[in-house]
Order: sequence, then C-alpha cells, then structure tokens
Amino acid sequence: MTVRTRFAPSPTGMLHIGGARTALFSWLFARHHGGEFVLRIEDTDRERSTDEATQVILDGLTWLGLDWDQAPVFQAERQAEHVLAVEQLIDEGHAYRCYCSREELDDMREAQRAAGKKPMYDGRCRHRSDRPENAPFVVRFRSPDEGDTIVNDLVLGPVVFPNAELDDLILLRTDGTPTYNLAVVADDAAMAITHVVRGSDHLNNTPRQIQLYQALGLPMPQFAHIPLIHGPDGAKMSKRHGSVALTEYREQGYLPDAVNNYLARLSWSHGDEEVFSRQQLIELFDLAQVGKAAARFDQNKLDWLNGHYLHKAEPATLVDEVARFLDLDVTAGPDLTAVIGSLQERSKNLLDLAEGARFFYVAPTKYDEKAVKKNFRDTTWPLLVSFIAAVEALEDYSGEAVHALIQSICEADGVNMGKLAQPIRILISGGPVSPPIDLTLGLLGKAETVKRLRAGMAALQA
Repeated sequence: MTVRTRFAPSPTGMLHIGGARTALFSWLFARHHGGEFVLRIEDTDRERSTDEATQVILDGLTWLGLDWDQAPVFQAERQAEHVLAVEQLIDEGHAYRCYCSREELDDMREAQRAAGKKPMYDGRCRHRSDRPENAPFVVRFRSPDEGDTIVNDLVLGPVVFPNAELDDLILLRTDGTPTYNLAVVADDAAMAITHVVRGSDHLNNTPRQIQLYQALGLPMPQFAHIPLIHGPDGAKMSKRHGSVALTEYREQGYLPDAVNNYLARLSWSHGDEEVFSRQQLIELFDLAQVGKAAARFDQNKLDWLNGHYLHKAEPATLVDEVARFLDLDVTAGPDLTAVIGSLQERSKNLLDLAEGARFFYVAPTKYDEKAVKKNFRDTTWPLLVSFIAAVEALEDYSGEAVHALIQSICEADGVNMGKLAQPIRILISGGPVSPPIDLTLGLLGKAETVKRLRAGMAALQA
C-alpha cells in the first residue's frame, strides 16, 4: 500500500497557523513512509471561496516547502461525482428526500428542547413516499438508529459514538450542491487517501463519514485527529495571542525552516530535542508520538528557533527575502550576501536583518540625536579630519587597513578607539549600531566612506 495523505483547506480566508501544522503533519507522515501528499482545495462554498485565498494557500505551502505530488484538486469541479454518490445512496435505501420546511424544522427542534431532548432531526421523512411537485427538498443520509460507530483514531485511540446521537445529516442541499461530509468521503475515496490527518475539531464529523464509507462500499482511510493549538493562556488561538495567519509570519521575517521546526514540535516530540532539520523531521516523524492534549503556542520559543536558523543559514540563501524586505536597488551598493553575513549574528529575524542592512544602500540624512550628544565633543572633529585624510591617502583600502588607521590615530592622541570609531559609525549609518567598524567600512568602500563622513560632519557642524 502506498501511503497517501492530503491537505484539504477551504479557500475562504487566510491559511492559519493551525492549518499549516495540519499540512505539515500530513506531509511529514507521507514523506516518512515514502508515500504521496496531495492538495485538495475545498471550494464548494462558492460565495465565500476566492481565487485570492486559494493563492494564499498555494504560496504558503510553497514557502514552507510542503510540495504536493499532483496538480491540486478543486472540489467544486467534482460535483457531478458527488451527485452520483448521493443517487447511489438513494437507490440503495441509505438516503432519502426530505421536504421539511425551515419553519417545520424550527418547530420540531423547539418542541424537543421543551421536552428536555437534544434538538436533532427526527427522521419524519424517512418513509415518505410522495414527491410533491416543484417542492424544494434536501437529501438526507439514513443514519443507523442502534449500535455504535467507533473511530479507531491513530492519535486519540478508540472513540465511541452512539448512533442514536447521530441524526440524519443532509447530503445534498436544495440547490443541488453537496455538503461537506458527503464531498469529503467521495473525494478521499477517489483520491485513494489512506490516512486522513486533521484537527480534532473535525472528530465529530468522522463517525458520519465512516457510515458514508460503509454505505457506499468504499475503502476507508485511517484517521488521525491532532490536538488544536491554544494560546499561552489555554484559550483557543486567536488574534489577541499574536499572529494567526501564516502570511504574517513570513512578513515578520521568520524563516520557513524555523516555522516548520516549531510547528512540528506542537504536540509532537522526540525525546527532549528541540531543533530538527527538515530531513530529520521526515526520518523521525510518526503519529504515535503525537500527544492528545492541546498544544500551547510559545512565541519566545519560536523566536529562539528563528534566531537559531537565521544565525546558521548560508547568507546566499537569505538574499532574495532580505532584498524583498529592503525593496530598493542594491546593485549600486556592497554585495548583499556579504552584508547579510555581517549582520546575521545580531539579527532576530529577516525583517530585523533587512533594517540593519538598509544604511549600506541608503546614506543617512538624519543622525540619532542621543548618540550624537553622547559621542561628539570638540575633540572629535580633529580626529575625524585626521582619519579622512589618512583614508584618502590609502592605496590599498580594506577593513583591516581602516581599523589600523583608527587605532594609530587614537594612540597618537591618547584616547581609546571608541572615541573615533563610534563617531565614524554614527556618521556613516545614522545611529550607534552597526557591524564591527572595520567590516562596515570595508563593505562600504573608500569613496562611499569618505563621502558619508564629509556629509555627516557638514550636517552636524551646521
């Protein structure tokens, strides 16, 4: 048997962090077993489904590196197959047409509540033989009245649902469109899905889907319902806990490997280890190691992981994203790969790194007032004049050479290097923070260094 998993999002909004983790677990399980991972866009809700939301899903999975093994399946294109399945169920006595009006259903549920019963459809149209002309109807599944439906879940273990608690769900709406449970069963069977990995919020749908598989005579996949993600306070993850949409993490400068690593550790563990490469996750991931309890989102741990991956990354692999954040022409400045290498150790994320790199490509026009007051004295200007003259006289300009110049000028004047290095840093970057001064000046080059120093001195002295 070839393991086949799927991720089946609805394109009605953003791809949330919980959906991204579901996709990751499905992808890892398939890759671990040498199987296939497929993508199905569940776009049967035509009023709310949008092309923009579909593209967000595709872009998000691509950014995470969760590749799929065939062209995405769009559920709305399979409506004819869904209707055929409903017709089969009707022909074989497993489904029936229900002509109950909304008012009739409301009255029925109200009476049940008044009697202290659970409001649910009472099956009054099960044995109805008449077919009122032009009357709207839905098609309902004839759920068993007795016994239990057992979900042998790969994460939760056996979960028992008494059939008496499951009413006759609607399979086909009055407009002829299929409902979620029917479409999912038909599509998973047609796509030969062997394992359905999804959030535990779908668990209540599973006994109904099992009954549909049995009634249609279709091979049934195994189910694995993974715990939901909660905020640090134990409440369901929401905006008040921070970012929820996957796109927000990308725009905040997180690395996909860090996000994957962090999401994998939400409800899954392998000993006490925290850091896993993508290949290690594929080799080690197994549903047996997924816990049952809801996961707690820890922003600090994600930030720590992101810093780890950022510091370990090859600078060349970060160029495209950093350039996207900079959104300016970097061809006239120093090599961006080298600039990234100079900033990695002091950056928390790509956005932070890009902001740190900006002054290499855009000369400052303003200077940090607090830093200027702290570092500029009457004695500073002669040091800067001496440094500029020495730099202009250099035939072999390099970071090491300018470092030696700073050192020699400060020694000659009897001051520590910071008395000159920090004013230089402020003039060339606009603020008190940059990579080491020799590395910074080496990247900027002789002409740009002198130009910025002269412009900065003129601006401050004015």
